[in-house]
Amino acid sequence: MRNIFVVSKQQEAFRAISTSFGKGYRVDEAPTKDAAIEMLRKKRADFVFIDLVMLRESSPGDGYKAALEPFWNLYPTIEIIVMSPQEMIREAVMAVKAGASDYITYPINPEEVKHVTETVHESLLVESELGHLRDQFWQPASFEFIRTKSAVMNKVLDRIRSVAPTRSTVLLVGDTGTGKGELAKLIHRHSSRRDAQFISVHCGAIPDTLLESELFGHEKGAFTGAVNRKLGKFEIARGGTIFLDEIGTLTPSAQIKLLQILQDRTFQRVGGEATIEADVRVVAATNTDLKKMCEQGQFRRDLYYRLNVFPIEVPPLTERIEDIPHLVEVFLKRMNRFGSKEINDVHPQVLEAFRNYPWPGNIRELENLMERAYILELTSMLTPESFPSELFESKVPHVSISVDTPLILAEVRHKAMEEIEKSYLNRLLTRKRGRIKDSAQEAGITTRQLHKLMKKYDIRKEHYKL
Repeated sequence: MRNIFVVSKQQEAFRAISTSFGKGYRVDEAPTKDAAIEMLRKKRADFVFIDLVMLRESSPGDGYKAALEPFWNLYPTIEIIVMSPQEMIREAVMAVKAGASDYITYPINPEEVKHVTETVHESLLVESELGHLRDQFWQPASFEFIRTKSAVMNKVLDRIRSVAPTRSTVLLVGDTGTGKGELAKLIHRHSSRRDAQFISVHCGAIPDTLLESELFGHEKGAFTGAVNRKLGKFEIARGGTIFLDEIGTLTPSAQIKLLQILQDRTFQRVGGEATIEADVRVVAATNTDLKKMCEQGQFRRDLYYRLNVFPIEVPPLTERIEDIPHLVEVFLKRMNRFGSKEINDVHPQVLEAFRNYPWPGNIRELENLMERAYILELTSMLTPESFPSELFESKVPHVSISVDTPLILAEVRHKAMEEIEKSYLNRLLTRKRGRIKDSAQEAGITTRQLHKLMKKYDIRKEHYKL
């Protein structure tokens, strides 16, 4: 049986909506929005009809999206239809733009109610059918990573769907912690190489002196300490996919060897002369502007062109805030699977803080915060007390840019993100009293990466020690 809630003080509205539905439907009445929320905690509803004035007054000054969010926090797929006086149709349209499914006007006409609900239901069926057709490409094991409400993320998945079955080199471009590694696995999982090895290499975490040996292997006696022949990652990944993260940190000599692989599909071990075939697909990732590095002479231009065959820009978490509830659900399920607790919910105040937080560490920072809270939490719900207090005090630093600035949008965005990144590092190092290892661990990056960021922003650890 389908459940329908009517949130209104007008008995006529409740009676009209009740007569619109036959058997198989149960229509309940709620005098206020808060009462409806309480009812929803006990029983799920498919449709909620709510008075527009009542909805607006429930969140004065915060807009309709904030007023609708308590319903979505309980049931993200619930359909909300607003009931509006004739003179407030413009307001009703604003509510629909904020996320409501549709609107009807007073006096309530049962035929209009029936038509609107059928239209909403049909649109859901069409959307589900399209989603099913799209999902037929994806393997079931990938579903938790491809579910998204973000338009920009859907474009990323469309590009992955196009390139995955090919042999083309892919370059994933995005900030640290945006999930580039998971997307690389997604590409491999849906390629013709899915049954072979997937090898992930974090180039920035390997010392420069060992990088070539790790990637390409070495012969016995190639250098001091090389007592045996060693196979590199490109040999181990034979027939499969190699994921090169932080590709911008490659040494000049490693760049030359990688260029040879991409051009000729061959390489030599360090200290060796034999030519080895490189039957491997390369997926690379970077959080730096490789084109700019080429202009500064820090990265080979010919290698950049070889890597940039099929670039995919991965959005930061701040550009896909609508996906946070799903990501929270995925992380909770994962923690419950491997932990000794059963926590299946997150306090609304925490979700609200998540929506307002600038997320300099992106998805990785979200996962780290949730894991820490999971360890500390003593109830069946993740509460604000289990999270750092700065999460609830956080605001995006104000970046003052003149309207007359000649900067293009991408440069403005980059400048704003740098301010956020610098502010985050200052807060982090202050809290950790300049301890580099602890700070890097909390930020979800390597100490080498942290040192590079500190150098970039002229931050000295001595300033944070007591």
